[in-house]
This record gives sequence, structure tokens and C-alpha cells, in this order.
Amino acid sequence: MQIPDKLLSKYNSAVPRYTSYPPANHFREFTEEEHLGIIKNSNSTGPQNIAIYVHIPFCRKICYYCGCNSCSLGKGSQVKPYIEAVKQEIRMVSGYLDKSRRVSQIHFGGGTPNAIDLNYLAEIIDLIKSDFSFIDEPEIAIECNPDHLGFKETDQLMETGFNRFSIGIQDFNSNVLRLVNRGLPVIDPSELFGYIKQKNSKVSVNFDFIYGLPGQTADSFTDTIRKAIEIRPDRIVTFSYAHVPWLKRHQLILEKKGLPQSSEKMLMFEKTYSMLGQAGYEPLGLDHYVLPEDDLFKAYRDNKLHRNFQGYCTRRTTGQVYAFGVTGISQLEEGYSQNSKEIEKYLGDISKGSFSPEKGYVLTGEQKITRTVITNLMCNKKIVLSDLAHEMNIQISRLREIIDFRQEKFSEMENDGLLVWNENGIDVTENGTMFIRNIAVLFDRDYIEKNQTYSRTV
Repeated sequence: MQIPDKLLSKYNSAVPRYTSYPPANHFREFTEEEHLGIIKNSNSTGPQNIAIYVHIPFCRKICYYCGCNSCSLGKGSQVKPYIEAVKQEIRMVSGYLDKSRRVSQIHFGGGTPNAIDLNYLAEIIDLIKSDFSFIDEPEIAIECNPDHLGFKETDQLMETGFNRFSIGIQDFNSNVLRLVNRGLPVIDPSELFGYIKQKNSKVSVNFDFIYGLPGQTADSFTDTIRKAIEIRPDRIVTFSYAHVPWLKRHQLILEKKGLPQSSEKMLMFEKTYSMLGQAGYEPLGLDHYVLPEDDLFKAYRDNKLHRNFQGYCTRRTTGQVYAFGVTGISQLEEGYSQNSKEIEKYLGDISKGSFSPEKGYVLTGEQKITRTVITNLMCNKKIVLSDLAHEMNIQISRLREIIDFRQEKFSEMENDGLLVWNENGIDVTENGTMFIRNIAVLFDRDYIEKNQTYSRTV
């Protein structure tokens, strides 16, 4: 893959990441009644599986690149009341869910879930197990900072039931980590990966990296990816750094340290894509690379890959997402609901037996259809109108009308080699992969460019 400079200049614009549709900046004030309404209604809509997200906001220190909803752990005085509130919220939601439905996925994110006493995580898992039934071999995942993930902690997490570790290495270059206020791993990642696999070969491990940080060059990031390939984790994720200092003011520190130019960042992407392909990894979406035997690749091959706020997943392990904890966003069939962003308000609301929604969105019927189309594009790099119309039980003519599917809309991108258009849909080319967010915009009738809302493509 080699992206011409003229395409980079042309398409490096501010567009949504489409982890949801409509994107989160469309959310509005949401009442507790509306929050409870979409929870109750989720019992009678598909998918029937339950996916659970638990947000742990605490970090021992804040990395300068962070765009997550996180806060400093400090002395840890808020942890116990916070965990008790999360458990209470789970009990409250559980009371409204059909008990014949089963949990297929649990994901702990943050923040840094392994920044706190791991016994708290075990308490939450035990509660979920006592309140819900599970599918066979559910995915139970955790995002981990290797700065405080030793052998003892790894053992405890596996004993608790975690079977997927998302390890945020970010870069193997210690100078880059120092510049972004990230600590060094307490155990060499190669040794940690070997230890996990020796304990349980079925546990999935992905290494997460970020490109576009101060101190990085195409050559230095190539060294990092080369080391990752030598270790050969199940999945390698390379996130493009999203610079949004108007939302996360601490990112302004990185401007002073010097961010790489877009052209250098593009070289990082191109070299990573090439190296991982040559090493036998299959690319998924914008940023995931998996081994051919991975369930994610099998789903992609069958045009059945899915994604939510937590990342890519299979239809077997996905479901409607019920989020718990501060800032958590539930992704249900009828819409979205995001919890309060203020810990004190969240704790106060839950302690009174109330839910704590801050923002949300109820989708129209047409928006649900558009969401399915954009999700399919972002996951499977193609749109097949006949398949989607059959899946959603609507006429192809109606689907074309809703997404405004006209050849002239796609002609410029087709001429630029980003996609191939046909009467029954589109296929994204290899070069088009980098600009798949720009392609998705063509299906988004609600899109209005807001440079101070979205990060740039590169």
C-alpha cells in the first residue's frame, strides 16, 4: 500500500470515527425515563445476547495522549464507593432484563482497570455471574497497562475468568513513552505473552500501539512493529493518535513536544500495513491485524464482522451493550444512553436508587438502517445492498432511498481509487482502507463537518 500525497492532502479531513451512528456528538440531554425505556424495550429486540461494559476511570497517572474518560487515582479513596455504585447499577439494570437472555461478552475498560485492587474486579465478575446466565465460552476482556501488570496480577486476572488481555504497550521505544508520560512495562512484553500462553493457550492476547506520537518516526515505529511480530501476539492493534485538545486539554503538552507531520504518520501506517501482511497477519478495518485462525478474521471472511465502542467482535460474542460506571455508553437497539461524566453525581444518583444518564439518543427507523449500513462498511469494507436489504427485511429500492445511494456520490472517490462502485453496492480498495471514515460519510445524511468535534483522518 502506498498513498499518494495528493490523496492524503485531499482526504485528511475532520470526520467521525463511527464507533456509533449517529456519533456521540449528536447525543442530547437524556432523562432517566428515556434511559429506562430503551433498557426495557431491549428485551424485545435483537440481538438477544447481552454484552456488558464496565468502566473503570482511574489511572495512576494520566498519559498526555489520552482521549479516554479517565481521572487520577490519587490516594484511592473513591475506588471502594465507586465499585459499590457500579455493583448497585448492575443490580438495578438486571431487574429489568429478561433472564432467558445470556451474557456473551464482558469488557472492562477505562481509565486503567488494572490500576485498582483486582479483587474489586473479581467482585463485579462474581455479581454478573450470579445475576445472569452465559453462552458457552463468553469473551471476558480487560484493558491493561503493562506498567503495573506483573506475574501475580496476571495470575489473579486469569483466575477471575478473564480470557482476553488487551495490553496497551503503545510503543517499545522508552523515549517515546517518557515523552507521553507513560511508564515502562514491569515485565518484558515477550516474557509476559509467553507466561500467559503457558498458563492457558486459549487466552487471547492483543498488543495495542499508537502511532503519531512525539518522538516517533516511520523508522522507529517500524522497529516497534518488528518486535511485536517477533513476539507474535494473537492480535496487533495500531491506533492512529487522535489529537483533540479542544476536548482533552492535556494533549496540548504534546504540541510542545512536537507531533509528527501527517506525511510521516502516513508512512507509519503504510509500513505497518506492509510488514504485518508479510508476517501473516490479516488486516481488519482501520487498525486491527489478526492471525488467520482468529475468530475475527473468520467473521470478516464471511462478511459477519461486527463492532461496538469496545472494538471489533463476532456476532457470536456481541450483543446489545449495557454499560456500567461513570461515562459508560449503553449501545442498545433503540438508541444510546451515556452515564454522567462526574463521579460525584454518578455516586449520588446511584446511592439514591436512581440511574444517572447524562446524554443519549433514540434512533429513528431510518437511522437504524443507516447504522447497519455504516457498521457493515466499517467492519467488512464493502456494501452489498441485496444482502443488507434481506437482513433488514426491506426493499432494495427503499434502502437506496434511505442512504441516498447514487453513483454520482461515489464517482470522485472511485476515480481516486478508493472504492469500486456497482449497482449492488461498493467495495473499498486497499488504498481506500485508510480513508474508510471518509467513505462512510457518504452514507451519513446527518453529517455536518465540525473541525472542533472530530479528529482528522490521519
